[in-house]
Amino acid sequence: MPAEDDRTVTGPTARDAISAPDAEGRPRRVTRRFPLFTRDTARPEGGGRAARGDAPAPARQWPMLVVLSAVALGLLLTALDVFRYGTLLIGAALLAGAALRWTLPSVGMLAVRSRFTDIVTYGVLGLAIVLLAMTVQPNPWLTIPFLKGVLHFTLTN
Repeated sequence: MPAEDDRTVTGPTARDAISAPDAEGRPRRVTRRFPLFTRDTARPEGGGRAARGDAPAPARQWPMLVVLSAVALGLLLTALDVFRYGTLLIGAALLAGAALRWTLPSVGMLAVRSRFTDIVTYGVLGLAIVLLAMTVQPNPWLTIPFLKGVLHFTLTN
């Protein structure tokens, strides 16, 4: 039986700051920084397949494909000079992405960050695009009363 001092360390050595060993003799990290070398990354919550594993790849990623298809159609409409409807479709696709992220437990590659961050990001960007599409000139569908004053104030000063 080897003595306690004859232990050899196998594997990579820690290159970040460490402190006194814990109760089991392993060094503890004193910093919250990531180590210099990571072995893997954590998948976002809900980042699993949206369909069973033996389904074809498009079926496993259907939430992402729905959102991307709607955005692509919106960009096509915008390119064909149907600007207002195209941008409305893009904003609606992002809002649909937020709704899918909120309601479905697994959305595949639509999950990028945490569930809360994804919902807020998709929702705020989708709402902003929809509001901008509704206020575009000429003949805006939505008139924001204070917007003209703010625009006048920022351009004249």
